Amino acid sequence: MSPGTIILILIALLVIFIVSKGVRVIQQSESMVIERFGRYARTLTAGFNVIIPIYEKPREIIFRYTRELPDGRKYVQFQQKAKIDLREMVYDFPKQNVITKDNVTIEINALLYLQVMDPIKAVYEIENLPLAVEKLTQTTLRNVIGELDLDETLTSRETINAKLRIILDEASNKWGVKVNRVELQDIIPPRDIAEAMEKQMRAERDRRAVVIEAEGRKRAQILEAEGFRDAQISRAEGQKEAQILEAEGDAQARIRRAQGETEALRLIAEVLAASKADPANYLIAMKYIEALQDMVTEGEGNRTVFMPFEGTGVLSSVGGIKEMLNAMKG
Repeated sequence: MSPGTIILILIALLVIFIVSKGVRVIQQSESMVIERFGRYARTLTAGFNVIIPIYEKPREIIFRYTRELPDGRKYVQFQQKAKIDLREMVYDFPKQNVITKDNVTIEINALLYLQVMDPIKAVYEIENLPLAVEKLTQTTLRNVIGELDLDETLTSRETINAKLRIILDEASNKWGVKVNRVELQDIIPPRDIAEAMEKQMRAERDRRAVVIEAEGRKRAQILEAEGFRDAQISRAEGQKEAQILEAEGDAQARIRRAQGETEALRLIAEVLAASKADPANYLIAMKYIEALQDMVTEGEGNRTVFMPFEGTGVLSSVGGIKEMLNAMKG
């Protein structure tokens, strides 16, 4: 091989080396911080970029990844990368012991959703960004939970998430990171506390059942009493209406009977007046006859007839009836 060929091969290898080290293709939602002899030079954005090898060099940043084993266990892995991912990342923190305000030790694990907003700050303002965020989250979680009782901790997840997000976002702002959301996955109290809470919940459910049953009986008795009262009122109103209608009917009947008797007396008086007979004798005779019918009583095998002592009065009454009949024939 001639010296010229060797030189050409070396030049080709140098070109390949420069191209491989100088050409940088940045994906969408990624960026790269370039340093020039150890000082910040520029930030590469998505697309085709060229740097000068040896003269310029990308600055690597540490990222945190959570890996899950086939048996369900998780482990954390840290990796250095030159490209900075600008997408939202999820940090799954392991369980940690936290003491509440009433001195109860509970286990809590949290999820943190964060996003790199300023790659320059994320590289130069903090040495190990994932580790710093993890420790900040743990200490902030201890502080927030330490201000709450156990009952408040179990029932105030949204409040705790909001407080954590605000505190972490303010603290990590100088690192060029924005905390979008914090979620508490599990809050696990000690076994004895969990058993006591379960007994308390069971007693509370039993108490509610007794109260609901008592309220149901009370309501049933109230409804029964109201129904009986309404029935009595309706019955009384019905009796009242019946008596009113009966009284009105009796009054109408009496009026009709009185009108009929009046008309009969008028006709009798007109007939007797035409025959110049005394109407009083006729009326007395009719009353005597009606009285005689009432005075007749029948027994078993005998009949008793009561006759008035004054027979002349009866005869005069019969005479009045006779005059009436003669007058009607005439």
